[in-house]
Amino acid sequence: MKTKTTMIYWRGEIFWLGKLLIHPEIMTRGETLEELEENIKDAISRRIA
Repeated sequence: MKTKTTMIYWRGEIFWLGKLLIHPEIMTRGETLEELEENIKDAISRRIA
């Protein structure tokens, strides 16, 4: 089952940074938006496990 959530993201000096709206403690970074999205998915799966 897929769940939708909102990610807030912004461009830092070097990386894209992002966090989840419903879990602001889950925060990560990526060199591209695609990498940021994969990293946030990984962070969610680690948090749930």
